[in-house]
Amino acid sequence: MSAESTGYDAARIEVLEGPEAVRKRPGMWVGSTGERGLHQMVFEVVGRAVNEVLAGGNGSGFVDVTLTSDGGVRVADDGPEGLFEAAGDADGPDLEALLTSFHAGPELSGRHITDLGQFRAGLFAANALSSRLTAEVRREGVRRVQEYARGVGVVPPAAVGPATGNGTTIAFWPDTEIFETTRCSFAVLAERFRQVAFLNRGLGISLTDERPAGGARAVSFRFPEGVRDFVAALDAETGAALGADVIGFEREDPRMAGTMEVALLWTGSREERMRSFANSLATHEGGTHVDGFRDGVAAAVTAYARERGLPAADPDPRADRICRGLTAVVSVKLDRPEFLGATRGLLGNTDVRDCVAEAVREHLGNWFEEEPERAGEFVDRIARGIHQD
Repeated sequence: MSAESTGYDAARIEVLEGPEAVRKRPGMWVGSTGERGLHQMVFEVVGRAVNEVLAGGNGSGFVDVTLTSDGGVRVADDGPEGLFEAAGDADGPDLEALLTSFHAGPELSGRHITDLGQFRAGLFAANALSSRLTAEVRREGVRRVQEYARGVGVVPPAAVGPATGNGTTIAFWPDTEIFETTRCSFAVLAERFRQVAFLNRGLGISLTDERPAGGARAVSFRFPEGVRDFVAALDAETGAALGADVIGFEREDPRMAGTMEVALLWTGSREERMRSFANSLATHEGGTHVDGFRDGVAAAVTAYARERGLPAADPDPRADRICRGLTAVVSVKLDRPEFLGATRGLLGNTDVRDCVAEAVREHLGNWFEEEPERAGEFVDRIARGIHQD
């Protein structure tokens, strides 16, 4: 079929650039124009703030998120590196570039990135999809502000007065011309921020909702024990723990170019409660880090049982049967995460499986040696469960 017969030629090709490219196809950048897409836009802005705080190496860093009474979202951080204009020795793009271009230059990558949303659309998409956005940078005692309308700068950045401390505040109002709803769910945001705080030990995140007529409501999250606190919280939801101690460890392994943080607890349930993450993004479909965790638990339990002639050693049980009754969190942070599928819900890095399995086997094996009475109780319970199948 020729171009002449279809009536279509190069003159009909429409090239969209800048904010209009995002506004024309918003679903490509945040997933939808419904509530899910609205939340993804919030996650993009909060994700930048989280990464600024973590990159600063400040163990007490904080990100404050506020749902304002007029339908806006305000995200403030105390990250030390906020810049409006590019500097010659800057390690990454300045804030104005992030707000106005997808090609802003090098940013943090790999294990140093905390992903809150699925799409990585960045501040540019959030700016383009907002009817109004204001950006404020506090640095070296000066407060500088710039305002945008639907992704386009209204005025250049300008100093507006003195500032106390360093940090960035971005306030935006999702565009009613784009979104079917501009009302964020407090519960959805709070749950995701709680999750991110668990996965980044010491990070503080607060969420305040100024919209209720009866007065503001607020939650604040900071977990000094990281994923250990995560497992304890999951276990508290069931109230079925056999013991109070959460088993956990953190390890860096150059073979997988990343770090792992693992915590687990045997409970009185016969169900496995597993939460897995790669670079703070939930991997709902699992992946090599989950497979490695199960391999490591099975190897440690089987080796302990064989040494003591316990029933769990013969016949050799499958990992999925041994992991029944476990509440666990497996979090890896990789320089080069490889996800299988567009939704990034399944981790595919092949080296991760063996690295996590080895670490879990060694750490759990050591714990069994240090806690023989409790180890025997767990292994005996596993054996009874297997024989009941």
